[in-house]
Amino acid sequence: VQLVVSGGVLVQPGGSLRLSCAASGFTFSIYTMNWYRQDPGKERELVAKISGTGGATYHADSVKGRFTIARDNAKTTVYLQMNNLKPDDTAVYYCNAIIGFSDYWGQGTQVTVSS
Repeated sequence: VQLVVSGGVLVQPGGSLRLSCAASGFTFSIYTMNWYRQDPGKERELVAKISGTGGATYHADSVKGRFTIARDNAKTTVYLQMNNLKPDDTAVYYCNAIIGFSDYWGQGTQVTVSS
């Protein structure tokens, strides 16, 4: 199983960014995919999740209305579209999949929201 995350950069408050997580090594379309984030000194936070078909999604209250999770099963990729970014969104963002009894994580990408 491999999860490769990309898209993190420095962005100004109010800006937009899209993160991507390219998955391989498992039957992507049948597993829920998750995005987490972690700021130093804080616990890792579940940001959003999406079912295998993409028909069901969850977004944390802190990002609801600003972030959107989506997936393209043909490309085995999950996305996190982030709009109206705030300094509190600054964190390392991780892609995650739970397959059987194993927990798989992408390498994380730094998102910094600052003027």
